[in-house]
Amino acid sequence: MPDNTVGASRKARRSVQPDAGALPRGEAAYRYLRKAIQDGKLKPGERLREVELARQIGLSRTPIREALSRLESEGLVAHDPTRGVVVAELDYVMVTELYYMREVLEGTAARLAAQHASDVEISILDDLCQQYEAALSDAAGLAVSNRHFHETLYRCSHNRYLLNMVTVLHNALSLLSGTTLADPERAAQSLREHRAVVTAIRARDADAAEQALRTHIRAAQKVRLQKLFATGSDGNAGNE
Repeated sequence: MPDNTVGASRKARRSVQPDAGALPRGEAAYRYLRKAIQDGKLKPGERLREVELARQIGLSRTPIREALSRLESEGLVAHDPTRGVVVAELDYVMVTELYYMREVLEGTAARLAAQHASDVEISILDDLCQQYEAALSDAAGLAVSNRHFHETLYRCSHNRYLLNMVTVLHNALSLLSGTTLADPERAAQSLREHRAVVTAIRARDADAAEQALRTHIRAAQKVRLQKLFATGSDGNAGNE
């Protein structure tokens, strides 16, 4: 009888070996684990055992340890006194802090985009708004479209240091399961907010662009906090 465990292990190895061959092993492990957290395959509070992860990914424990250390520095994993290394969980205070920094940094990104984005980049933001509208009836697709819009906006700021900082914040959002965009009313409002940001950027109105983005983040925060209060949970309320 075939050993299914060995077969699964070999399958896991084949799934990551291209990355492992093209990248340093620590980087390959980091990207694999970060994506697993972002995709919800590794959930907040889930224990992360080096031996099991090494077997699953097909790497030794050393690059796994390096990856976990890097993820911890980014706030995606944490040390629990009783469980060891776990996927981080966000409490109410952390969610509030996260959204405060999103408003500051993403507002700045919108301001810089109004000053530096090319006409082609602005047209891409327009296209992303259209894609967002087309996905309004699909919560999962809408979440992906929303992420693409924000990531593109960050790049339109043309500031590598800001891009690095907002990327860390974006990664932290993966700790919040689901999406607040599942609410049709919120999804439609979010589209209007995105378009307001793009309109201000196209007009090269930096003040208006920053204010529109800050308004967008505050609206998303309000929906999330309402869900937190309604469910009594500490952070797994949605993702926008």
